[in-house]
Amino acid sequence: MNPQQAYAPGTDPYFPDHGDTRYRVHHYELDLDYRPVSNRLSGSARLSALAGTAPLEDIALDLAPFRIQRVLLDSRTVRYTHRAGKLRIRPAKALAPGAAFTVEVRYTGNPKPVRSPWGGLGWEELTDGALVASQPIGAPSWYPCNDRPADKASYRVAITTPSPYTAVVGGRLLTRTTRASSTTWVYEQPAPTSTYLVTVSLGKYTAVPLTGSGPADERRPPVTQTAYLPARLLPEFTEDFARQTRIMQFFEETFGPYPFGEYTIVVADEELDVPVEAQAMATFGANHLDGARTSERLIAHELAHQWFGNSVSIADWQHIWLNEGFAKYAEWLWSEHAGGRTAATHAAAAHQQLAALPQDLLPADPGRQLMFDDRLYERGGLTVHALRCALGEDVFFHMLKDWTRRHCHGTVTTADFTAHAQQYATAPLGDLFDAWLREPSLPPLPHPTGPHHPADLQANPLPQD
Repeated sequence: MNPQQAYAPGTDPYFPDHGDTRYRVHHYELDLDYRPVSNRLSGSARLSALAGTAPLEDIALDLAPFRIQRVLLDSRTVRYTHRAGKLRIRPAKALAPGAAFTVEVRYTGNPKPVRSPWGGLGWEELTDGALVASQPIGAPSWYPCNDRPADKASYRVAITTPSPYTAVVGGRLLTRTTRASSTTWVYEQPAPTSTYLVTVSLGKYTAVPLTGSGPADERRPPVTQTAYLPARLLPEFTEDFARQTRIMQFFEETFGPYPFGEYTIVVADEELDVPVEAQAMATFGANHLDGARTSERLIAHELAHQWFGNSVSIADWQHIWLNEGFAKYAEWLWSEHAGGRTAATHAAAAHQQLAALPQDLLPADPGRQLMFDDRLYERGGLTVHALRCALGEDVFFHMLKDWTRRHCHGTVTTADFTAHAQQYATAPLGDLFDAWLREPSLPPLPHPTGPHHPADLQANPLPQD
């Protein structure tokens, strides 16, 4: 499937007020000017899009209550309304099915998180800087967009800030230009990207290149990895992220080639409840550093999302277990590879923990209120472990690599995954997936039918340095 040609299935059942299925965006150009002291954002967003299979009488974008300065459709002024988080653009004549069009929106205001059942999401003003944490519906807090995970597009983002600040965006830094007291940073992300996975981090950061031995395939150069963090946190960071490049190498060997051009880590000078994943980037809080590698499982978790969630993206939020279950299991795989607790030991601990909790969660359709419940993460990881036990080592890891390769930069559903896994099984997997994903009661702890530890994971455990 070519993700640039396919249309997503329909309205997200968990967030029906977000996104518009009647068209798709293939490229965003964002030109932003942000003043941290006054928390003032001025922006220009240019969207290049294609109409769907029916005439398009209006174009709905998701955007928080900024002051709109100008709206253009194909370079011409056009009527619009902006209320209740929707910017509705009304062309003089309906756009023909399949027509290409561009929308340009100029806007200004004080960005703030959008409300959600989990608190504010999106643009967050920090003590000295800002960051974006949009999952699942925070993207409209800072730019106009078709806010649905299946509508993936490429991005070019330019940000002008006072020169003491560093602006970081997931993607390749094209230029950095300083004029007077301001600096403009221009980034490019060519890979198809869901709206919630576009992020910005602004702070007084030091850049730290991360180097390593690279993956086993010497024909492929190591992934360029860079960290941005306050200089005072360098001693703790050096210890806590000492094995970052080895985690990348292991995941490339296990999941397939890293799907983006680079990987960026930001440590914000702020305490964050949890790290924040984004396309080709992850943001941690200062509280995730302690010089003792306490948060290494989170480092592995966020990196795994680059394959599971970012490259292979869910068509709508009902299927979130595909993101979180695999990222959770990646934590266990890294632990096993690094000479720590095995995945089976982690699975047993998770099973014991879940057995003591209410059994009212359906991982394949958790509902909006439970989509970020800790039980979904743990049970998702157990589902992956159960599949590993059922398929056996070689088949399981072959299946996993094929999944990330076949759906690289595409969108998927639970049905897509179960059908994919079935192709590698010698017996029907329907009962396994029904029990783990579609029934609330917790199935028995899975046990492998073949050798437990794959040779390639356990042959060379890493030293506990």
